[in-house]
Amino acid sequence: MCDLARFTTLRLGGPAGRITTATNAEEIVRSVREAQGRDEQVLILAGGSNVVIGDAGFPGTVVLVRSRGLRVLADDEDSVTVRVEAGEPWDELVAATVANGWSGLECLSGIPGSTGATPIQNVGAYGQEVAETITAVQVYDRVEGVTGRIAAADCGFAYRSSVFKYSDRWVVLAVDFRLARSPLSGPVRYAELARALGVEVGDRVPLADARATVLRLRAGKGMVLDPDDPDTRSVGSFFTNPVLDRSAYELLRERAADLGDPPAWPGAGDVVKVSAAWLIDKAGFGKGHPGPEGVAISSKHTLALTNRGGNASTAALVELAREIRDGVHHRFGVTLHPEPVLINCTI
Repeated sequence: MCDLARFTTLRLGGPAGRITTATNAEEIVRSVREAQGRDEQVLILAGGSNVVIGDAGFPGTVVLVRSRGLRVLADDEDSVTVRVEAGEPWDELVAATVANGWSGLECLSGIPGSTGATPIQNVGAYGQEVAETITAVQVYDRVEGVTGRIAAADCGFAYRSSVFKYSDRWVVLAVDFRLARSPLSGPVRYAELARALGVEVGDRVPLADARATVLRLRAGKGMVLDPDDPDTRSVGSFFTNPVLDRSAYELLRERAADLGDPPAWPGAGDVVKVSAAWLIDKAGFGKGHPGPEGVAISSKHTLALTNRGGNASTAALVELAREIRDGVHHRFGVTLHPEPVLINCTI
């Protein structure tokens, strides 16, 4: 049996019962149907950049999604709609959109993984989310046994979430994006990015400048895959930023009074999104904080948990995650939740 560690950016994960590779949508569907016919569990795995697999591995069939390709569905003066296969490497897609003068994904540069994973997580960074440009997701419905289309409005997009994230029902086959025809980025929304670009929040910049700056910022945080940098042996941000109602945020401010106001951003309705990185750091878990077996918080960013030595177990990573979660809750009364999908493990 083959360990799944080789297919994940964390380089963690035990053996699979069976592994099959699918190079197009038809093969993905066929692999899933055949596994279901054998009454086996199915795990869909593409880039492996947002998944933590337990040391016991996965007892069923793992379908490695390796479908590639992009085609234009609609094209006019102002926009272009493209369909991208699920296995298309995400950053290669972003690079292509920038090169073509298509605006809307540039701030999502450097994110590892596949295109098919982006709607599942509603991937976002530096002020952009894929939910803003996705028009539909092409899926295989395991319950009905048919392929179909789910419009963006029915995808349940929320902060780092969607109807796909906690459901085995749908297998993503392709994603449709509508992008603006423009040499300029969307309005820069993220203060850190605006500072790095030397512009004001709300300004637009050339697409290539936005991409290059995002890549530089991500690399500085160990968030761009680099085989020579052990800090990139991670799933990126391990915890989501907590979203608190107003009363919970005021309680947090009281508990953090000696530290100043926690960095926070207003959300839709009367909620506030709080910096998980700040909470982790102020609870005593700074950059490089060690865990067992060589796992550690990244030396560049407190949100990333890393398999620095390359020989750790998932159990060790989970132990460090629990220590951080419990420490933040004890200090601030706020519970952190994991961002990656956990397979046969839990914190």
